[in-house]
Amino acid sequence: MRKIPVRNKSGEYTVSVGNGILESLARRMPALQQRKLIFLLTSPEIWALWGPHVRASLAPRDPIVLFLPAGERHKRMSQVERLATEMSSAGADRSSLLIAFGGGVTGDVGGFLSAIYMRGIDYVQVPTTLLSQVDSSVGGKTGVNLQTGKNLVGCFYPPQEVVADIELLRTLPPRELRAGIYESIKAGLIRDAALFRFIESKRALIAQGDPASLEKMVAASIRMKAEIVGLDERELGVRMILNFGHTLGHAIEAASGYLTLLHGEAIAWGMLASLHISRERKLVTAEAVRRMESLILYFEPPPLPNLSAKRLLQATSGDKKNRNGVRRFVLLQGLGNAVVAEDVTDTEVLGAIESIRSRK
Repeated sequence: MRKIPVRNKSGEYTVSVGNGILESLARRMPALQQRKLIFLLTSPEIWALWGPHVRASLAPRDPIVLFLPAGERHKRMSQVERLATEMSSAGADRSSLLIAFGGGVTGDVGGFLSAIYMRGIDYVQVPTTLLSQVDSSVGGKTGVNLQTGKNLVGCFYPPQEVVADIELLRTLPPRELRAGIYESIKAGLIRDAALFRFIESKRALIAQGDPASLEKMVAASIRMKAEIVGLDERELGVRMILNFGHTLGHAIEAASGYLTLLHGEAIAWGMLASLHISRERKLVTAEAVRRMESLILYFEPPPLPNLSAKRLLQATSGDKKNRNGVRRFVLLQGLGNAVVAEDVTDTEVLGAIESIRSRK
């Protein structure tokens, strides 16, 4: 098992990465035994697969299970209110603990619910998808979507601990696995060239779900993000580079109603668009871009939804990364070297959109 510390001004917590570590959850977290009430937020599908294992790992405590339907479209304030009401009706107080057991949507909603219930209760992240293990469970970002954009309501609220069990990934559909791989590729592209080269060299094993390769990839991705979060918890500076591919990726999700692509798939297309702009600006060579694109495309992102370039451009204006009406784009100056640009024009974005639309 690998233990990765995350240190920032809001406090310190540990991310544990390993294969089969879920079963020791209660033994490694004695604080669980001291809680009057433990709540566990999950989706019906995840609970059907792993419910008995989770109950056994928490014994003799028996959590009160809360359900959140799967899918980005359920990441809304109405669900937060419903869940908070269920907790209140069950007697939750400030000493209660919430375990978010699921993918990125469950983690984001569970973290936000924990942050605002009675002005803050403790929570633990147990991510069950590759995407949530390498990205959303680390860093303390919580929130929900509005009709006008993704993650527009939320706050920074770190968990007490994150437990990333590689064994949980064995039940993932191949598409869900690939969606997480794109985020690890992103981690390599923006700051960790060695990680990019590892994924490149082990791509066939990673695509097959090889546990040893996945564990190394997950741990390296988390270490990179932990370093960034430690430097810039609230995304005022260097943490912005974690949004590589997200400006257009979020626009694709919002414009399609979160119904067509998984988050990681939308980010894959967003990264390809950002690489196009980086190449056009001559920040990075065409040869380097071809290599980066090749690794993304190896994992076969699904076709883009049928959205006009104009509609996607408009959707980028609602991105939460924008400041004072200025669109922010993360570009690459080379492998492992990202930069935030505030002067990307509409013409450049439209050109990037057309470049990825032509790949259908």
